[in-house]
Amino acid sequence: MHLQESGEMYLETIYVLTLESSYVRAVDVGDKLGYSKPSVSRAMGLLKNGGYINIAQDGNITLTDIGRETAEKIYDRHSTLTEFLLGLGVDEDTASADACRIEHVISDTAFLRIKEYLKKQNN
Repeated sequence: MHLQESGEMYLETIYVLTLESSYVRAVDVGDKLGYSKPSVSRAMGLLKNGGYINIAQDGNITLTDIGRETAEKIYDRHSTLTEFLLGLGVDEDTASADACRIEHVISDTAFLRIKEYLKKQNN
């Protein structure tokens, strides 16, 4: 199943929430993203059917291996692109918001070049 940008956003949000707490519910995801309950419920169903998440009887959401791999990739892109934009002098809010948009469309090649550039700058 190919994920759309919104699916990637949900996975990244679940991943970030799991870093903060061992128990993640759909309501937590909705609160973090500012989305309605029906939207979150539909997305959770799609992600579950796609094999990206598991939802326990008590509502706890966990990432599957492919879900975690995808979420970590998106989170790494977000963090790296935010760092890159901050280094260019972009303010933190703008850098984070722009990174959030760019992370879904940037090619692997361009992203790897930015990572390499940042690594050289930090040495």
